[in-house]
Amino acid sequence: MMGGILMLIVFGGVMYFMTSKQKKQVKEHQEKLNSIQPGDKVVTIGGLHGVVADAKTSETGKTVLLDCEGIFLEFERSAIKTIVPGAGLTTEESPVEAEVTEVSEIIETPTEEVVTEVENVIEASQDETKA
Repeated sequence: MMGGILMLIVFGGVMYFMTSKQKKQVKEHQEKLNSIQPGDKVVTIGGLHGVVADAKTSETGKTVLLDCEGIFLEFERSAIKTIVPGAGLTTEESPVEAEVTEVSEIIETPTEEVVTEVENVIEASQDETKA
């Protein structure tokens, strides 16, 4: 009889500590969601990475507009899993953008060899269609 009561008390204590820890984690996560600002880097529960472009509250609920490399998507704040404050703000041009600019400059100014090769290919294809 005494062992049963002791087991019940231990079980109740374990349940209390487990639920209080979970409630604390939920409260902390909710506070983070409420403090989302434009420029914060976030990861959604679906695994999508993006930068917060706008965080708004309306009659329909709290939403976040994410900038995912130029594509803007709107999510409920509850869909945010991880937040990295201020990680998305950059003022410098990224190295990838610099490389793209350099490649586009190369494409815009073809060399004589490329022009000659393209002309040869065009002539060859015209000869094949005539034959």
